[in-house]
Formats: sequence, structure tokens, C-alpha cells
Amino acid sequence: MTARSRTGGQILVDQLLVHGVDHIFCVPGESYLAALDALHDASIEVTICRQEGGAAMMAEAHGKLTGRPGICFVTRGPGATNASAGIHIAKQDSTPMILFVGQIERGMREREAFQELDYRAAFGPLAKWATEVDDPARFPEIISRAFHVATSGRPGPVVIALPEDVLTEMAAVADAPAYAPIETHPSLGQMAELQKLLHGAKNPIALIGGSRWSPVAVEQFVRFAERFELPVACTFRRQMLFPADHPSYAGDLGLGVNPKLLARIKEADLVLLVGGRMSEVPSQSYTVLDIPTPQQTLVHVHPDSGELGRVYRPHLAINASPVAFSAALESVHPPATLAWSAGTKTAHDNYLAWSDPAKIRLPGRLQMGEVMTHLRKVLPKDAIFCNGAGNFATWVHRFWPFTAYGTQLAPTSGSMGYGLPAGVGAKRVQPDSTVVVFAGDGDFLMHGQEFATAVQYDLPILVVLLDNGMYGTIRMHQEREYPGRVSATMLKNPDFAAYAKAFGGYGERVETTEEFGPALERALTSGKPAILHCILDPEAITPSLSLSQIREQAQAKKK
Repeated sequence: MTARSRTGGQILVDQLLVHGVDHIFCVPGESYLAALDALHDASIEVTICRQEGGAAMMAEAHGKLTGRPGICFVTRGPGATNASAGIHIAKQDSTPMILFVGQIERGMREREAFQELDYRAAFGPLAKWATEVDDPARFPEIISRAFHVATSGRPGPVVIALPEDVLTEMAAVADAPAYAPIETHPSLGQMAELQKLLHGAKNPIALIGGSRWSPVAVEQFVRFAERFELPVACTFRRQMLFPADHPSYAGDLGLGVNPKLLARIKEADLVLLVGGRMSEVPSQSYTVLDIPTPQQTLVHVHPDSGELGRVYRPHLAINASPVAFSAALESVHPPATLAWSAGTKTAHDNYLAWSDPAKIRLPGRLQMGEVMTHLRKVLPKDAIFCNGAGNFATWVHRFWPFTAYGTQLAPTSGSMGYGLPAGVGAKRVQPDSTVVVFAGDGDFLMHGQEFATAVQYDLPILVVLLDNGMYGTIRMHQEREYPGRVSATMLKNPDFAAYAKAFGGYGERVETTEEFGPALERALTSGKPAILHCILDPEAITPSLSLSQIREQAQAKKK
């Protein structure tokens, strides 16, 4: 590759093209005008967003879906700090992402100039790497490194600050070659040891999670589970990694976990943990596996060696990506007799019983159990479900059967407001997919303005907005810890159907179970971004207990 003279902004955009970027998400700012100008002539789609947090979440969703770094551009100072929520999601969710941030000119540093921020200091704890470009000739080097850092080992976000004068300065430099993720592979000896451990087990279970999977890797792991008739559970918000209709599927380790699944894992003699970290939520506040040495024989497979032994001391640690490990499973053969086959069938039966929405009855005229039953009948199996954080998400996680890779966008970081931007990002890059956003009333208004982005780009996403007039999760915790003492959790909401129409989308209010099906059909056939404003009884706080029941149980314990 030969050196040629270009502005820093042009060099930057040319590097994105070299590394295969075809889409970016941004909120424009005067601090990176030269980069925006370079994008004018580039073959890169640009999604203009309404708030930097939404833009960063769209980029993070892109990274989740593709395994390639999602790209986001925001302006300096307030723009960058707005985007920090998306960076935190990418960090905790192990998602490859690169955030480019405008910056003041180099000669103005350390005077607290307009919107000045030390990005290395501000984003150092949030990102895998945070840096600033001082010389336009270094763009090829730094952006190449950013792609490798974001995708290798445990993936995560990179933040690159762009001083305004660096983007306009000329430099003669050659482009870098395209990046390639660094794979880590298991050894033959490790796979032989895994086979030996499986042959000696009487009650094994596999737990899968994390990132760096692919459709092929999922298929390979499914074949492995079939050959071994091995029960498989997914960790928190990673349910798209194993088909729920498979006889080996045992459920998910999330919030409100099936007690029978939890008991099965605790009673297992061998736990095969692939890709995940077993952090606070899937480990049920670090109670499923003893720390540092689990009682179960633990085989931990992770692409980042720094995660192996960090919390749990594994019997067998395998530093490998899920893609490489799943490919190597072809060499692992089952024993002649599978001692756990009957238990695998029981585990799947337990999952089916736990996830049957038809059995759920709660206070109110709109029954979410019947709503989920209807959605399971009419939506395609490969619909992409997106959600933020709140009790409302339980309806998706427990009752929607994920059966295809790339169909779940949900923050393991527990970030509210994620679902709508994620849905917009998903529909923007996969326009032929059915995209469904589940949101709560408090959750939706964290980034509700991105509905305008859906309208601007004619993206017919469906938003199922569950309105109970409060921050429901916090209210639930209040009733458990301080029963009857409601504080700072009540909300007065707008007419969300009118909100959708005001933006140019489709909106409809749903108050009863009977109204939901026809309203859903009208929303889907409208061809517009749509909001179904579903009114829930505040008592219908969880699929298992009402708000009053939670309060009464807490009061009884305090007596």
C-alpha cells in the first residue's frame, strides 16, 4: 500500500473502509466536521440519531448481531458523556465497538476549553482501550489496533478521541491492512481431558454465554449436545445461543430463574462453562458455584486468559473462543452409555412447564400470559427481540422461545432504555428481519426519542410498551425491603399511542387481552414504526406474584 496525502478525516474514513465498515451511527457535532465531510463521499451508510446514548446503543447492537465492531461517532464533552451508557453496555456484554469522539484542538488542551474532557481518564475504566490521536499519520496504526483490541480476547469497546485540528491536517501515509480477529484454540490434550471428564460424569450440565459465537459455532455445539444428550442452559440474556425447542435445552440462568434448573446446576458433578463469566446475575449473586473452588468439577472455556481463574478456579481451563472450541468438539466422543439421558429429558420438561405462558394468570384486564401465547403463534421464529431493563423483560426472557442465533438484543449490564435504540439499529442493518421491542413505561422514555429515527428511516419496528405507571422493578424491591413505604417510584405517563402518531408512526392503546391480537395485526400491517400502548394492572408485577403478595410476604417476615 502506497502513501498518499489526505486530511486526517479522510485517512480516518479510509481506514473504516479498509476494515469493512459499511454502517455507522452518529449524532453530528462541529468537533468532527472534517470526518463528516469525508463520509459524504464514502460508501458507508450513516444513521443519524437523536441522542448520543441511543447512537452508542445502536452501535453496540450492531456489534452483538454481527460480531464486528459497531461504529459510533459523537461530539466532545456532553456528547461523549451521553454515549457512556452504551460504552458500559459494550464492556459488560463483551461486545466489540469503537466510539469516535470529537475533541478540542491540540493547542487548547488543559485550559478547560469549551467541552474539554480527558478521554483517557474518563473512559479508561469503561473501555478496553481509550486513546487520543495526536498525529494524522497515525490513524492507520491506531484504528487497526482499535479493531484488534475490540474483537480479540474478550471483546469490548474502544474510545478514540479526535482533536479537531488533527482531522483537518494533511498527512501522507499508507492504509493499514484489514484486521482479523485473533483466534485462540484448544489443544488436543485439553479436548482429550474434557472427553475423559465427561466419560466419568454422572450428572453433567453445560452453561453457555458470552460473545464470539457464530451461527456455525451454535450449530456445532448443538450437535455436540445431541451426541452426548447433554442438558444445556444459557446464561443471562444469551438465550439465542441454543434453540429452546431442542430436547437438550434446560432453560436460562437469569433473573427469576427456574428453581428446578438452579437445583440441577448445584447438584451437577461436572459443569462445562463456555464463553461466559458466570457473573452476578447468572451466578445468582455468586451462590451457584463456590468461590474460588467450585464443588462441581468446572471446565471453563473462555477466549480471554484473564478471565480463567479470575473468580472461579477451574479444574480444566481452556483458553479458546467459542467458535474454535465448538469446532474442536467434533473430536470429543460420548461414552457407550450415557448415565444422564433421563435427567436431560427431565430438564427439558421442566423448562417447558416453566415457560408455558398459558398457565399464567395475574390481576388485570390485560393478561400477559395470553399476550405471549399469541405472539408465539403469529410472529416468525427468527424475529429479533430487543429489550432494556425492568420487570417487563421477564415476559420475553421466560416465555419467548429463542430458537435462532442473532435474535436477541438485551443488555446483561441491566441498562434501561436499550430496547428501542437496539431495535432501530437491528432494523437498520437487517431490514428484512421482524424486530420487536419490549419496553416498560419508565424504560421507554429513557431513549424514546429514537422512535423519530425509526420514522426517519422508514423502519417498521414493533414496540410492545407495557405501562403500569411506575418504575416497577424498584417498586417491587421497595415492597420486599420496605413494605408499604412507596417512595420515588410512581410515574405519570403520556399517551404513548398519540406519541407514536406525533412522530409519524402507528400507535394504538390496548387495555384488554381481547384487544391485543387485532391491534397487533393492525400495527404489523401498517408498514410503519408502531407502538402498542399496553395498560397493565400495577398488581401484575411478576409472572409469579402480585405486588400485594410481595408486600404481604415481606410484612409477615418482619413480624
